[in-house]
Amino acid sequence: MSRLRRFAQPSEVHEPIELLRAGILFHARGVINARAIQHNLDWVWPFWVEKQFNPEDNSFIPRAFSISHVNLTHRNWTAVGHPEMSVYPLVDPRGLVTPHFDGWSLDFWIIDHNGMHLLPSREKSAKQEWRLSSGLEVLTGLKQSQRELQLSTVLEVRDNCPQARINISARSTARSWLVVSLRPYNPEGIQFVERLEFQEQSARWLVDNRRFVIFSHKPQQVLHSRYKDGDVFHSIRNNTPGSGYAVKCEVGMATGAALFDLEQESPMELDVTVPLTMEKSRKTRSLMPVKDSWDKALQNTARLHVPDERIRFLYDAAVRSLVLFSADDVVPGPYTYKRFWFRDACLMLHSMLTLGFADRCAEHIDKFPRRQKYSGYFHSQEGEWDSNGQVLWLMGRYQALTGQDLKKSWWKSMKKAVKWIEHKRLTKIRDRPHAGLLPAGFSAEHLGPNDYYYWDNFWSLAGLHAAAGIAEAGQDLGLSGKISAVADEYQKAIRNSIASIPLNRKKGGIPASPYRRMDSGAIGSLSADYPLQLYPPGSPEIINTAKFLMENCFYKKGFFQDMIHSGVNAYLTLAIAQTLLRHNVPGFQDLVMTIAQLASPTGQWPEAIHPITGGGCMGDGQHGWAAAEWIMSMRNMFVREENKSLILFSGVFPEWLEKKEDISFGPTLTPYGPVTAALVHEHGRVFARVDAQWHRSPQSIIIAAPGHEQVQVSDPGRPVQLTAYRAQ
Repeated sequence: MSRLRRFAQPSEVHEPIELLRAGILFHARGVINARAIQHNLDWVWPFWVEKQFNPEDNSFIPRAFSISHVNLTHRNWTAVGHPEMSVYPLVDPRGLVTPHFDGWSLDFWIIDHNGMHLLPSREKSAKQEWRLSSGLEVLTGLKQSQRELQLSTVLEVRDNCPQARINISARSTARSWLVVSLRPYNPEGIQFVERLEFQEQSARWLVDNRRFVIFSHKPQQVLHSRYKDGDVFHSIRNNTPGSGYAVKCEVGMATGAALFDLEQESPMELDVTVPLTMEKSRKTRSLMPVKDSWDKALQNTARLHVPDERIRFLYDAAVRSLVLFSADDVVPGPYTYKRFWFRDACLMLHSMLTLGFADRCAEHIDKFPRRQKYSGYFHSQEGEWDSNGQVLWLMGRYQALTGQDLKKSWWKSMKKAVKWIEHKRLTKIRDRPHAGLLPAGFSAEHLGPNDYYYWDNFWSLAGLHAAAGIAEAGQDLGLSGKISAVADEYQKAIRNSIASIPLNRKKGGIPASPYRRMDSGAIGSLSADYPLQLYPPGSPEIINTAKFLMENCFYKKGFFQDMIHSGVNAYLTLAIAQTLLRHNVPGFQDLVMTIAQLASPTGQWPEAIHPITGGGCMGDGQHGWAAAEWIMSMRNMFVREENKSLILFSGVFPEWLEKKEDISFGPTLTPYGPVTAALVHEHGRVFARVDAQWHRSPQSIIIAAPGHEQVQVSDPGRPVQLTAYRAQ
């Protein structure tokens, strides 16, 4: 450990205990996977195992000296849910359903009496979609020449309690079994099942004496199997009796199969229902039906209208992901990352704020002081120093976008947070590159070993600017002046630190820290540009950093994060796209389209994407931060803020205008009021329309549609005719 820590800068926290605990649990399952899976490859395993353990597949990973076998190739899943409940049943890319958090799963097979089978996890392809019109519904379709399986998974509310409901529709040209199998695993690996009992009168399974799986009608046969007898699949295939209506497996690998007679050429429908644990909801009142609740939750939010159906679907899906993951605490994902980080929460809430979810955002910011220590530190993981700046920045954005004064409790919390930043900085250090910066910290953004990261310092500086603005808006000019003075001195320290880096190391850009060369960790330094706007448009340091990353850290047109992620990162690629847009550097559209193509069929991005398989290789399979950045990319291409001005349409795709269809976005909250921006076609001409409820005037409004001359608007209430560039 001593040798290991020499690779990092000395720091007071080497690894946050919260992340160590999570990592230990993650790899503990990986050790169990290593013992259970590779010695039983004749079992039916989830999709990721069938791919990753297959030497003929691109997903194959040799296991050799790997003590822990974890999902590194297909970390993809999609949640269904209710906007007021933090309950997230998961569906994997082949329809495997995990109803309970970190629980066992249900799989659905067609077993031909002649030995031919449709086993979804072994199928080369499946058709899957996330249907948004009925609330949230994951549809999975699998088809062979003689067999067809359609699965629909939703969350329903009955008697004010949630339940996962799976509707199965099956067809076969030969007499077969439709099988519902209970599996002791989920998309991360093994999840123990010790007891299974089928209760015939009520047509339901009792799992581990506490969970139920309920069938709409009774199966013709029920089989169970212990680990020592192998997978229940073998009992079906070999037509051998299982262990009766109940089984106990001391290993924890009990499997079950409910068999339904599937007549030749006679389609069958079956409903399977799993009552879910009632987790805390945002409101204690009775819960509305899922579809009605979604309709209400999405009222008056910003809408995107463009002629690209895929782009529009990804936007609608991203909005729903953010609402889903903010039902209780804001969490970046429904499974692996179902825990709170200030970093993800602030970025996700900011995106929601621009969409119009002001009340929902306020409810969450209300909770932040509970996580603030007496010292003023906003603590979600010890040793990560970016959180105070992020919370202050979000509070400033809330005040700017809503025009509302901050609550007294927020003011008190804000002042403590400012003092923490002021006292935490290394102001007594002299003549060192990290003089005046925050201490070396652990980088949960995977920028490298503990170091004096500019990421942390840029966020803290932006937080101080935001706090000064809050104080000024609250007429406390004395406090505003004091904070501004601290911010000015802090900014000078950061600039001096960057200036001290030898040119051969920084290459005209901003490395991750004063002690690093330019590498993929420099992505953290771009936060100074987007979203913080600490540098003006055209800044050489920002442009050079973006160019370095694009020339040295891209793979297949997306940002490839070598450190930890080892995959293409959707939200970081979109952050670079935002920098290109702001600085008028070509490439914004290309990066947006790259990320659109990397989305799953259900419109989701994992935290990092495997460069070969296209599946998830890091983090949660449905990532909230990625959804937030997609939304901000759509918003900023229509309406973005710059130097007390609004710039409209600067990122819209030229081909959308060529299709002569109206496009629009809004209403989106801005510091000047809610704005809806539209480009409409009338009589062969293009007009810009701005529909707004101004509560103060921007310094200017600039219409900058690609392929058309820029126009500065003096009267935003009138449609403005755009003029295409004349051919030279």
